[in-house]
Amino acid sequence: MKSYLTHDYWMSFALKEAEKALEENEIPVGAILVKESSIIAQNHNRTRQMSDPTAHAEKLVIEEIISKGEKYLYDFTLYVTLEPCSMCAGTIVLARVGTVVFGAFDGKTGAVGSLYNIPADRQLNHNPKIIRGVKSTECSELLKEFFKSKR
Repeated sequence: MKSYLTHDYWMSFALKEAEKALEENEIPVGAILVKESSIIAQNHNRTRQMSDPTAHAEKLVIEEIISKGEKYLYDFTLYVTLEPCSMCAGTIVLARVGTVVFGAFDGKTGAVGSLYNIPADRQLNHNPKIIRGVKSTECSELLKEFFKSKR
């Protein structure tokens, strides 16, 4: 990756997706998949739009790439604004995503270190590299804004 293309740089694109989710009255979580210094897929939570509780941002971008013929994602970096849940962490492991970078920690459902740490389980067949807390303040603020508006 080019040196000026930092994790902060890429997370900014995931944050833009999270902002789209906020505008659409979805929980503001955004995700992008990067390979060779290019965004390959981007999306945001769509659980309400799709009437599907599994339509999480990171799962949607992984499914998009797999539907295009990629079997394993060793050479991809996933940027997501919120720590993945157990479903998404399992998807990450099964798709063999090379690196996962997330912003805000999730003490209620986080499965990449907060509540569980699925990707670090050595009994599984793949353990991606994990980078935590990138732009965590910005990512957390969007979530706080959303939930504050619901109360």
